Order: sequence, then C-alpha cells, then structure tokens
Amino acid sequence: MAGLTLQPKRKERLGDQLYGQILEQIVSGALKEGDKLPSEKELCLMFEVSRPVVREAMMLLQADGLVVARQGSGTYVQRRPPQGLIAIAGASDIAGILRCYELRVPLEGEAAALAAKRRSSEQLGQIKAALDDLGRVVEARASASAADFAFHRAVAEASCNEMFVSILESLHAAIENSMAVALNITREGSDQRIRRVLDEHSRIYEAIAMGDADAANLAMRYHINRARQRITDQHQDV
Repeated sequence: MAGLTLQPKRKERLGDQLYGQILEQIVSGALKEGDKLPSEKELCLMFEVSRPVVREAMMLLQADGLVVARQGSGTYVQRRPPQGLIAIAGASDIAGILRCYELRVPLEGEAAALAAKRRSSEQLGQIKAALDDLGRVVEARASASAADFAFHRAVAEASCNEMFVSILESLHAAIENSMAVALNITREGSDQRIRRVLDEHSRIYEAIAMGDADAANLAMRYHINRARQRITDQHQDV
C-alpha cells in the first residue's frame, strides 16, 4: 500500500476511471514495481465502489501486464509505462485506448490476410504510397497518426471487403487517437525504435505484395501488439 495517494471520487464509478487512477500512480512512481496494491475490500472502501468495479479495473490492469496477481499473496505492480504517458493521454482514457488496440489485432490481421489474396496492382500501389508517406513523416519526427491511419485504411481497402473499411471509418477517431499515443511515445524514443516501427509497416506491405496471407496476418498482428506494448512498458525499446 506504500505510496498510494488516490483520492476517492463521488461520481463516475466505472472500471476505467479506477483503472486510470491506479495507472496514474504507477506512471508517476507513487506505486513502484513490486509494490503490493491494497486488497479488493480496501479498494472498495477507499473509492466507495462495488467489488465488480474493482474487479474490472484489476482485470484490465492485469490484461495490460501492469499488475500481476499472486495466489494467496495479493496483486503487485509488475510494469511501469513510460513516464510521459499521462501527459500524452489522460489516465482515464488509457484503458479505452488499449481496448482499441485489442480490437484491432484480429480485425486488421484478417484484413491484411485478405489483402494479400485479393489486392489489385493499383491497391498495392496505394499501400506503398501510404507507406512511403508514413516513412517521411515518422523520420521527420512529426505528427504521424493521420499518415498511419491512411496506411491501415489502404490495407483494409485492398481486402476487397467494404466492411473492413466501414469498421475502420466508424472507429476513425478512436483508432487515430490510439495511434497518436503510441507514435508520440515512439517520436520521443531512439532512432532504433523509429526504424523498428517503420520496419513493422514494411513487413506488412511486403507480405501483401508477395501474396502471403499468413505472413500478412502475422505481420499486422505483431505490429499492433508491439504498438500496444510501447504504451504499457517503459523498459522495452520496442
């Protein structure tokens, strides 16, 4: 319980809000790696919330690898995200951003696989143009979320299934926001990290160009999972 300085709230008792409050304490260092979190009962009393709300927040924190539950012992901080994370995105928004990445993994993985099977030469050219544009923006360390979305949209279009495009467009704001967070962290990182991000996109393009559906699916899933890790783990220059 050391370092825990959370303030109870009287409104908006949702799991994401509690997730955000605990996340903020982990990012700030008030809760350090290895620190034990209060028990479920203690969190309920501290925040005046129900057990289901606490359980939801703990489930999300565990899913993101930020805390680990040890049977018979309690829940402990396992990983600290980058310190600048809260400045880039509000603590209460991070849970939604990470859920967006969770959705994108299977969705865009399948879109990439279909693109490898169905894309036309013109569509492949559009993916390459979007990739080149993304490379220029990222290497200039400029805001790249719009260019990143354009690349992923081009892949969805090449699937020749308009539903993938419709879903991406319906989630445009959420997806671009999630991209912006990961890309802002990348922009502040090393040149090696920037090269890795561009290489991930290049592998997606190359697999689609070769018509290798399995490789395209894997490359897209790998890229999105890595982007998610950049948000949650300060120790890996991923």
